Amino acid sequence: MSTTLFHGGTVWRGHAQPTGHALLVRDGRIVALDDEALRLADAAEHSDGAGAATAAASGTADAAASGTADAATSVERIDLESGFLMPAFGDGHAHPLFGGLEAEGPDVRACATVEEIVAEVRRFAEEHPEREWIQGASYDGSLAEGGLFDARWLDEAVADRPVVLRAWDYHTVWCNTRALELAGIDAETPDPVLGEITRRADGSPLGTLREWGAVELVTDIMPPRPAEERLRALERAADYYLARGVTWVQDAWVEPGDLDTYLLAAEADRLRLRTNLALYADPRRFAEQLPDFVESRRRVQEAGSPLLTANTVKFFADGVVENETGALLEPYCSALHKHGMSVWGAEALAEAVCAVDAAGFQVHVHAIGDAAVRQARRAIEHVVAVNGPRDRRPVIAHAQLVDEADLDRFASLGVIPNMQPLWAQLDALMQVLTVPRLGQERADRQYPMRTIEQSGARLAFGSDWPVSSGDPRDGIAVAVSRRTVDGEPAGGWTPHEILPVGVALDAYSASVAHQAFADSADAAWGRIEPGAAADLVHLAADPRDLDPSRIPDLPVRATWLAGSPRYRGAPSLAVS
Repeated sequence: MSTTLFHGGTVWRGHAQPTGHALLVRDGRIVALDDEALRLADAAEHSDGAGAATAAASGTADAAASGTADAATSVERIDLESGFLMPAFGDGHAHPLFGGLEAEGPDVRACATVEEIVAEVRRFAEEHPEREWIQGASYDGSLAEGGLFDARWLDEAVADRPVVLRAWDYHTVWCNTRALELAGIDAETPDPVLGEITRRADGSPLGTLREWGAVELVTDIMPPRPAEERLRALERAADYYLARGVTWVQDAWVEPGDLDTYLLAAEADRLRLRTNLALYADPRRFAEQLPDFVESRRRVQEAGSPLLTANTVKFFADGVVENETGALLEPYCSALHKHGMSVWGAEALAEAVCAVDAAGFQVHVHAIGDAAVRQARRAIEHVVAVNGPRDRRPVIAHAQLVDEADLDRFASLGVIPNMQPLWAQLDALMQVLTVPRLGQERADRQYPMRTIEQSGARLAFGSDWPVSSGDPRDGIAVAVSRRTVDGEPAGGWTPHEILPVGVALDAYSASVAHQAFADSADAAWGRIEPGAAADLVHLAADPRDLDPSRIPDLPVRATWLAGSPRYRGAPSLAVS
């Protein structure tokens, strides 16, 4: 048995809860708080055999603290050094396998120009002559006008082998000419269902492919990643998250091969992070998918890992604004794609969501544009009408643009808006690709986090990593300021949507746990109260006392999962 006492700092239980000063953990579960925690720790260390036997016989809390009727219990005492202990963060929408795999290819994420990307691809290809395909992610789509990247630019780096790079949004890929040739994409190739082949003036493919239908023309002929490479990616992702105080992640896009990777990791005891899998629903083959979803859930349950579940199904209602596939009620300013792309259509989405809900899955819908949010909302209304009431906690992810008529429907339907706070800033991507497509009036209605939260909805946060940083501190800093890293604009962009720090901390912890159904007696985490699992993060200072610009650099001292230390940071330094 193990007993740990946290003391000497602030114990933060949540925005609406009183703060404390001490916490006692026994065998991965929280036992007591504040003075009671200190008293039980002292009793455990100093009780003799007779005292422990009496406590055990009486069935008091002291028995839980003493742990044995034969000897005193050793208590590990962790001095918080005036720091801040809170429930560990969760990431309610991310792609950890994608994130971990980025390190297996050229480091294009760090590149600030097209020329740098080409040079990095050349370097990687020269260092890896054994690679038949050069795969990488994720480049900045704003580095070329309109997000349009030419295959001939990559040909300068590698012409004899196929090169495929994913954009930061993971809805777009950039290929060299050899990759296009192998995929059979030429001037005569029609745009596939749910995809676009961008073209030059003469009709030949440019090299940029948008959305699944087009992207899969290439990815379907690529060789699968080796199993060991994928397992390393999961471990790399876990290390990334634990170092940032995150102990649970919603993998929001899982296909059959990904499921196999997770099950291999579970079998080999190589999972280090709580993960729920959202199985990807494809409108082109949904009829045969649903039985497979049920079987996938059964396989995960049979694996018996306490860190792995597969309780969710993921739908895409639309694409993204930056490539004009996000579905809008009113047309794009450029009118290039008019209203964007509806992946399912309203009726098909409603029926598929209903079928998945009837099978007992949680629904998780990607909806960027206001038309997509409305489709998702109406689909959930259809589910309630057909399948009846239950605790289903459906998720609408992103909700970048929400029509005023839909804002209060999150709360009334029990829908969890899982939003990405880091995106709510006027950075280069927003100004180069997003605002010109939406126009200023619509652009200023993006990410209505405070409005939705104040309507009574349970606002939860996610990062969409590796689309953007998976560090909750980065997202929280923007949520509570609506400013860029350069502090612009001074008062915050759309300042009426700025969140209080405590609300933002809850959105990245307790509310994600609510999304994860992590509030049953045997699976509780995401809160600090007796009986809950001790998933905790120790920050060097109270983020409520810091200017938002300081929050991204606030050190994570340690992360615990069920009371077990999974990350320990650098020695303590003063933070003011």
